[in-house]
Amino acid sequence: MVTYIYETVPKEADGKSERFEWKQSIHDEALVVHPKTGVPVRRVVSGGLGYTSSSGKESPVSCCQNSCNC
Repeated sequence: MVTYIYETVPKEADGKSERFEWKQSIHDEALVVHPKTGVPVRRVVSGGLGYTSSSGKESPVSCCQNSCNC
């Protein structure tokens, strides 16, 4: 089992999303709705100290100190 990070998809463009972790098999499809609330979600791609949501928005935490966005 792998623990994935997901975030809710806000209804408004400037709405706040909430993040949560979910354990599932690496062979399972990514969640599209929160398993408990039914709210739409997207998987967050993470690695190292920073992470980026599937929408492409970076988190406020990043290890990159340059403008290269690595």
